Order: sequence, then C-alpha cells, then structure tokens
Amino acid sequence: MHRSKVAAALAVVTATSLFVAPQAQASTQEIQWQKCFDTPPPGLPPGAERLECGSFTAPMDWNNVGNGKTITIAVSRLKPKNGTAKSTVFTNPGGPGGEGRTLPLVYLDRPKLSENAEIIGIDVRGTGASSNVTCGNFNGDTITDPRDRSKANLDLLYGAFELQAKFCQTKSGEFGRYVTTDRTVKDLDLLRQILRKPKVSWIGYSGGSWMGAYYATYFPKTLDKIVLDSNVEFTGPWQPIFDDWGMGFERRFRVDFLPWVAKYDNVYHLGETAEEVRQSYERTRAKLAEQPVTRPEGTYYPQTLDGFLRGAVYSKKYFEVGAQVFAELAGTAGPQLKAQASYPDAQNATAYSIVCNDTPFKGDRRYLERDGAKDGAKWPLGGYYQVMGPCAFWDRPNVTLKHPNGIGVDSTLMVQSVRDPATPLEGAQKAHRNFRNSRLLTVEDEGDHGIYGFGNKCVDDIVESYLVDGVTPAKDLTCPGVPLPAPGGTAGNSLATAHQFATQLGW
Repeated sequence: MHRSKVAAALAVVTATSLFVAPQAQASTQEIQWQKCFDTPPPGLPPGAERLECGSFTAPMDWNNVGNGKTITIAVSRLKPKNGTAKSTVFTNPGGPGGEGRTLPLVYLDRPKLSENAEIIGIDVRGTGASSNVTCGNFNGDTITDPRDRSKANLDLLYGAFELQAKFCQTKSGEFGRYVTTDRTVKDLDLLRQILRKPKVSWIGYSGGSWMGAYYATYFPKTLDKIVLDSNVEFTGPWQPIFDDWGMGFERRFRVDFLPWVAKYDNVYHLGETAEEVRQSYERTRAKLAEQPVTRPEGTYYPQTLDGFLRGAVYSKKYFEVGAQVFAELAGTAGPQLKAQASYPDAQNATAYSIVCNDTPFKGDRRYLERDGAKDGAKWPLGGYYQVMGPCAFWDRPNVTLKHPNGIGVDSTLMVQSVRDPATPLEGAQKAHRNFRNSRLLTVEDEGDHGIYGFGNKCVDDIVESYLVDGVTPAKDLTCPGVPLPAPGGTAGNSLATAHQFATQLGW
C-alpha cells in the first residue's frame, strides 16, 4: 500500500473457499524445516537463531486443481525454547503482499506468546520467497506530481495507471489472475493441514485484518483465536478502503506529527506552531518542484516528499527521522532498503493483483480525475494519490468472494488506534459493527499503525490474555496510547521491524 523509505506498509491480503482437495494435498506433503541462517546477522534479536524456514506447494488455481499447475509458498516457524507449544499462530504483516517470514521474530520479546505458541510466518502467494508476480518493476504512482491537475499532467498520471495495469497483468502472466483472497486462504488452510493442526490462531495487521476476516469466513471451524490489528473495513469492497486513505494520513499528519515537530522547533527550526510547520512543508514541496534534491537514498521530488512523510507518520518511532530529513530538505537543519525477492517488485505486484482482482472497481478515468481533485483539496498529503487507480484499467478475472460477516466465528479481537493513518478508525468501527462476535479494543490518543507487540502494555496484556489464556473480552475495551517520544528518545518496536529484519537477511 505504501512504499515509503521509513516505514513498511499497510496491510491487506487474501482468503478462499471451502474445498475438499486440500486434504489430499496435505496428506502427501511434509515441510522440510531447517535453520533460516547459521548465524543471525547483527541487529536481529536474541533467539533469532531459532527461526526455521521451509516451503510447501499449493495449486495455482484452487478452482481447477486438476490441471496440475502448482506454486510454492515459503514459510517460517519459531518454536518455544522448551519445544512444547500449546497452540499454533499464523501471522501476517499486511501489505497487501508483505513478506511475512520474519514477523515471528518481533515476538521474541513477548515471552508469554513466544514461549507458549508455535509462531508461523508466511510469504503469501505472489511475494517474498514464494512464487512471485511482478509489474516488470514499473511503478506509476510516483511518476509525476498528482497535485498538478493540468491536462498534460493528468494524461501522464492516468496514462501511467493504465500502463501499470498492463505491465502487472502482462508480466505476471497466468499466475497473476490467481493472486486473490479466495485462493490465498485456501493456501493457509492447506498449511494448517500439512502441519497436522486441527485449529490455528491468527494475528494479522493492516491488510492482514482483511485476510484474517476472510480466512475466518471460509474456514470458521479451523480458526481458534483471531487478532486483527489496525483494521481495514473488511466487510466491504477494496475501493472505499482506499478512498479513506487521504483522510487518515491527513489527520495523523495534522493532529500528531505537525504539532510534535513544532514542539521541538529548537531542533528542527521548521516552525513554532503546527501551521508554521505545515507552511514549511508547502514551501519545501514547491522548492522541490522547481529543483529536485538528490540525497544518498535517492532523488526527492514533491511526490517523493509526500510519500516519505506518509511513511514517517505510520509510527511515532519514525517521527524523528521524518522530521530530520524534512528539515534537511527545507534547509533548516542511511537508507532503508526493501528486501529482494525473486522479483524486486513482488510485494507491489501482489498488492495490485489482490486489490484489482478481488473486488470490482467502479469508475473510469473521468471518475478518477474528479475524485482525485476532490480528495486532494481536502487531504493534500495523501488525497491526490489514488492507490487503486490502475484497477480502473484492469482486466479483472471472474472472482466472487464470500461475504465476511462473522457468522459461525466464535470470537475475534480487533485492535485499533484512533488516528491510524493507513487504516482509519471509521473503517474499523464499521467492520466491527458488521462482523459478529467481534470485540473492539480502541487505543485512545494513539496513531500508530500496528499496536500489539510494539510497546503498549495495556494492549499486549489484553491480546495475550485472549490468545494465550483463552479469555475473550466480554465487551469492547479501551487502552491509553503511548506518548510521543522526544527527539533522541526511543519509541520501541514497530510493524516495520519485520521488514528491517528481512532487509538484514537479504530476503
């Protein structure tokens, strides 16, 4: 969803329909587990050497298993030190298409979970070390500044969207049509059967809330405890989810980030009030339009600055680096690289495949022009950026998903911060209302994307009481957020940490 330099993206993923064939597939497979690395590279947490890696095969098209075409799914597992696990937990970092094999490592400092559960990381179909899709490394969403609404620039912008759709679908070939939610959750339940587990639990962040909700919808009796953190509105189609993207980022930017930068004007010299800092952003953006600036991590154009700042507001952990680079670009005061898969753009291509294949897109170029201008005027930081723009030009396959409503699901715990930029509160509240037997844990005065396991003791205790002890909250709950840190302080772990681990490992 977001390909920024400081934070890993949001998150959404996939699900599937009930099928009798997985049992036959499972009965003939064993995952050959082996250590993911002999010696963990510097920076990985203590215990990382316990992470094991393996893979299994799944049908390319679960609706046509008989054609014999298969794909590879790469997985990891982290077992308790004593080797005895009371449960198995599948995890997903979102994306859509986020590589998930390093996510179990972030729970090494959550011993109540990691010493009681076998934690499984998964590179879902399309991404990471699993069979890949690709857009030929073409990425049209930052090719030009979308604030420029001249006809010539709009021709470039929407021409790039159309070209993006063609690149993704042509370069990914036949496989791209089967990177969908319904096929992916069948992969997940096949994995459950290969592991010989009658039930598994689920932790999914961002786009992983979509996948978890659909997994529960298609296989309600094989999921035990379900934690959905930083929720997309998974009871509706994809398009409205991304329509709220600009709103969420603008709110986090104005309510949290700008006042924080102003509070530390003695450090950044960008303004003593939030409005003064915002004006510094506008001036810097305009300066970059006249003369781009090249830094060690790349060249900054106006749209590059926008993407960088959207990445910075994902987590308070990134406020400091976001403000520092902003200040340097403004003239007032080491790059994070993405892990390489078989195709370097596999995560991006998986995201487009999922969101454009799963649910219909309503509208054409004229709709996009009107909608982009309207949302951009309201939410300048993110509103002009139409993540689903290529879907208007997508040759969508015949995909029909079951509707997630929670019927037959024993319980689901949803975790949501009130100013989450990537998956706004409003969508989570709607999903909660429409998904039976769900409980919503709202984190007040908080805007981080990804909460459980990243330093909020109240949230960690409630989630682990549910996941490990089996205690389902009797009603919706609230927790206080974690205060914003001062520059030079530490803000703890974040959802992006798993992606940092993958980078260090070269995955």
